Amino acid sequence: MAIERLTISLESGLAAAVRDAAVTDEQNMSAWLADAARRRLVTRGLHDVVADWEAVHGEFTEAELARARAELGH
Repeated sequence: MAIERLTISLESGLAAAVRDAAVTDEQNMSAWLADAARRRLVTRGLHDVVADWEAVHGEFTEAELARARAELGH
């Protein structure tokens, strides 16, 4: 796997929170941020799937959303 080195800038409070989370999760910051980026890309893909479904079938109802949240434990 090819690795590309990036330089990023974060607000100091966010950087501290990321650093703390990486330590808690027993990862280095690069691994933690890579995982966060992967999750965000998956989330974007899911938003696209939902938008496509709603374009064909209409928006989800409040009852459907409530049932989905209940099944997900939210």
